[in-house]
Amino acid sequence: MTQSDWGDWLVRDVEDAEPDGVAVWYLGCNGFILKGREGTTVFIDPYVGLGSPPRTIRMIPVPFDPDDVEAADAVFATHEHTDHVDGPSQAPILANTGATFYAPDDSLAVAREEENWTEEWDVTDDQLTEVAEGETVEVGEFTVHVEAANDPDATHPVSYMIEHDAGTFFHGGDTKPSDEFERIGDEYEIDLAALAFGTVGQIPDKQTREPKRTRWYNDENQIIECAAALECERLLPSHWDMWKGLTADPTALYHHANSFEYPRRLEIREIGDRVDL
Repeated sequence: MTQSDWGDWLVRDVEDAEPDGVAVWYLGCNGFILKGREGTTVFIDPYVGLGSPPRTIRMIPVPFDPDDVEAADAVFATHEHTDHVDGPSQAPILANTGATFYAPDDSLAVAREEENWTEEWDVTDDQLTEVAEGETVEVGEFTVHVEAANDPDATHPVSYMIEHDAGTFFHGGDTKPSDEFERIGDEYEIDLAALAFGTVGQIPDKQTREPKRTRWYNDENQIIECAAALECERLLPSHWDMWKGLTADPTALYHHANSFEYPRRLEIREIGDRVDL
């Protein structure tokens, strides 16, 4: 198991927090923790693995040990890729807290069939719950709507719209621009949207290990296209910090967003930072 570079201070910070509305912590990669004023705590795509060096090399600290997590009501996964569904990162949270894992079918197949969470960890099958586009899940003070996503590299990606009295948070997973986003933007008032951002780089091919031109995340124009269609007030770019060869400078987005009505503000955050709704 990967050991945290930071000890347990981040999970203790989350547990001790008493937000007025909703506090959102960025975990690096595409991971987030949301905590509401009543204490409901939700994880989305938490990942503390190191990748698969030398193909994928983690460039940021491991911010917490999942065995240290003592309070969680749910863990959501957006799609089946390792840095979004990972037993060592997520199953201990379920085992320690009794939280429910919500994910689309192909993500659940990883948990059940490829990684055998119920055999390798103290996780029961009824903690693993399938969700699909158009469904709504109630988790404490949060209402979570499962929406479409456009990630050509995934087999069944989804996005999540998380509503609370204090505001609305959209997590797009690794989505690129989608025809669905104008509808979603019209249907919801999005206070904060997290969208994956990165460069195009040379990453070793999974089979041949030869360097291959790779685009896994939105470039500068694509992420602003997504944010404009969603009509989000604030945009938090994610994933730009994670993999060697695909890292990016999120401050460049100020220039790309400047002439658009949305997003109205950029929230540039580093791993471990908190932003509030």
